[in-house]
Amino acid sequence: MKSIDPNDFKVTEKIKLSKIPTLLKVNGDDDDKIEKLDKVQSKLSKQQDTMYAHNRYGVLICLQGMDTSGKDSLIREVFKEFNPRGVVVHSFKTPTSTELEHDYLWRHYMALPEKGKYAIFNRTHYENVLVTRVHPEFILAENLPEIETVEDIPKDFWKDRIEQINNFEKHISQNGIIVLKFYLHLSKEEQRQRLLRRLEKEKHNWKFSLGDLKERGHWDEYQEYYEEAINKTSTKDAPWYIVPADDKEMARYIVAKIIWEVMQKHTDIKEPELPEDIQENIGIYKKQLENES
Repeated sequence: MKSIDPNDFKVTEKIKLSKIPTLLKVNGDDDDKIEKLDKVQSKLSKQQDTMYAHNRYGVLICLQGMDTSGKDSLIREVFKEFNPRGVVVHSFKTPTSTELEHDYLWRHYMALPEKGKYAIFNRTHYENVLVTRVHPEFILAENLPEIETVEDIPKDFWKDRIEQINNFEKHISQNGIIVLKFYLHLSKEEQRQRLLRRLEKEKHNWKFSLGDLKERGHWDEYQEYYEEAINKTSTKDAPWYIVPADDKEMARYIVAKIIWEVMQKHTDIKEPELPEDIQENIGIYKKQLENES
């Protein structure tokens, strides 16, 4: 199987989602992909331990994609080797009453990673320019000044939100958070097949929701708004990567490999050295502990 080059998936110019494949054809079967993922998992886990000791960076992994695109299973498989203290997953659903008492980015600020840790956003702050755009009536729950009805939403409202998101990501990246954003690019036909499997296999029935079918009816709108958001927010500080998602095993490997390659560029991440006075007296401390027995 050929090596994965992150630049093949990174958005550096204007894209058209309909022109980007949802399936990456490679030599090798699922076992090959799983084996490669296992190797990257192990390296990422060790690197995260070093980052934890270094204590200067946090990593924010943003996952977006249509329903059934594989976000949950990707998180489970890519990060399962991590020390639990080093990674926290946040799934952003409908805002709570408490969250609605603050601006729409507040809950995302509150979930940012501590230094030395990873935070994974399973659905992200981009829901605020995706779901709310498909369903603008959701904006009314935010109780914003001068917006009483959908018709009151200003013409530049979404443009302003995208600019706010860019500023948010620039701010956190300049303060030590490495931001990586992944769009799991699923075909409509593959989504249909995955929804059918949820209905046909009893053990997967619980995953099915009528809301999945409702949102599927807005497929074209979501594609349009995803495309616009990605084109306007893929920056040097917070790049987007479009990952073909029709093959779950391949998508997981691609995401893991991209994270690994990006983290290798941060050559300053090293375990701290012991102070000289401690290094000079290691023998004394060792003898003291040995004598206790």
